[in-house]
Amino acid sequence: MTEGNFVDYVKLNVDSGNGGKGSIHLHREKFITKGGPDGGDGGRGGHVIIRANSNLWTLYHFKFKRHFSAGHGEHGSKNRSSGAQGQDIYVEVPFGTVFKDSNTNETLFEITEKKQEVILLEGGLGGLGNWHFKSSTRQTPRYAQPGQKGKELAVTLELKVLADVGLVGFPNAGKSTLLAAVTGAKPKIADYEFTTLKPNLGIVPYRDFRSFVIADIPGIIEGAGKGKGLGHYFLRHIERNSILLFTIPCDSKDVKKDFEILIAELKEYNPELLDKNFAIALTKCDLLDDELFEEYKIEMKNYFDKIPHFLISSISKRGLDLLKDGLWNLLNEVK
Repeated sequence: MTEGNFVDYVKLNVDSGNGGKGSIHLHREKFITKGGPDGGDGGRGGHVIIRANSNLWTLYHFKFKRHFSAGHGEHGSKNRSSGAQGQDIYVEVPFGTVFKDSNTNETLFEITEKKQEVILLEGGLGGLGNWHFKSSTRQTPRYAQPGQKGKELAVTLELKVLADVGLVGFPNAGKSTLLAAVTGAKPKIADYEFTTLKPNLGIVPYRDFRSFVIADIPGIIEGAGKGKGLGHYFLRHIERNSILLFTIPCDSKDVKKDFEILIAELKEYNPELLDKNFAIALTKCDLLDDELFEEYKIEMKNYFDKIPHFLISSISKRGLDLLKDGLWNLLNEVK
């Protein structure tokens, strides 16, 4: 999936349908000149319904359509005939889509389950026809209820990427290069920070025709947990990944400190993220000669003895098979 087609934030305007009017009608036919009231009810206005679609991975399909309106209910008619209901409109979204009220920023709900449907806006009720108002003292009521008006709402849709493995690290830590090395994805790669501004997804082929999905999350900077830069915009994508892979380049000044900063940013944003299983990958190890590589292995074991860790090079492919084995084992622990 190319970055240009990955849309993860849109604003929509939605309207439910108006209810139809109740009918004011008095029954008339041959030999019956005063048959009494028989006005039917108006039809309900159409709902705006949100529906999960497992075939969607992005909000790109909203790029050129931002306004959705349900149908209006039809008016009641004679012989107590009710008007037809307004046509419901279905808005399909991928898993991990969060709906917020654009005016208050209040979170309304999140789409997380297969075939999930949520009524975002209910249509207006149809008005009652005049036959409902007949009584012993009011034989021919000449009024009926108007239908209720539909509702309008401006909503913001935010997509949290759903993947098995999320790559977490500072800008220019080698995440995109790793994604390209283990999948068929072709993310934008360059030697400057913030090359990746939107998540990239790829499928990692594994043994016996098995596979898992990996997501390249845009780089985190110190202070991201408090919203610095595009911190919250990037961090929300981490919430929907089963496990996390922290990527730290071997040319970092302090590997352990970098890891601690990343952990602190996740904790600041959402402490529950630390409940996920995670591993650490020391990237760009093609920069190391054999002697230095062995020294880093010892150092990583001292720092992260109880945390799965891997020394890899996406360029030379060194350690990638061991990394895939480790990630597969972690995923099976989660499942």
